[in-house]
Amino acid sequence: MIQQLSIFVQNEVGSVAKVTAILKSNNINLRAIASFDTPEFAILRIVVDQPERAKAVLTEGGFAVTVSEAIAVELEDKPGVLHDLLQVIADAGFGVNYIYSIVIRSGKVPLIILNTDNLEGSKSVLKEKGYSVAEQEDVVL
Repeated sequence: MIQQLSIFVQNEVGSVAKVTAILKSNNINLRAIASFDTPEFAILRIVVDQPERAKAVLTEGGFAVTVSEAIAVELEDKPGVLHDLLQVIADAGFGVNYIYSIVIRSGKVPLIILNTDNLEGSKSVLKEKGYSVAEQEDVVL
């Protein structure tokens, strides 16, 4: 499993830049980001090299932040591999809550980050089917 942060931000000009400014000024490396928005606010989901420190400095900066677990799976860059992974999860009876990716990984294959309604079960079935499930240290290198 990996740790990700969920940050609640107002849907206004510069709100995401405030988050990245705090990360930059604290020398925290952003590895992945996704935004899920509504008319009033957005939820940023991020993966960073120092999740607990990022939570602390973002909270000090006035943001509501939670840390949670997600699954990161290595996928080859070829047609159909994402479908195959999602079918394994569906066949096991698990639902996908959200999904986003890390594309640049210093010469390594991309990672798909996902959250399901059963993280441990999803991780287990993916490993059984031969998928490489990354840990936190694999994401931040």
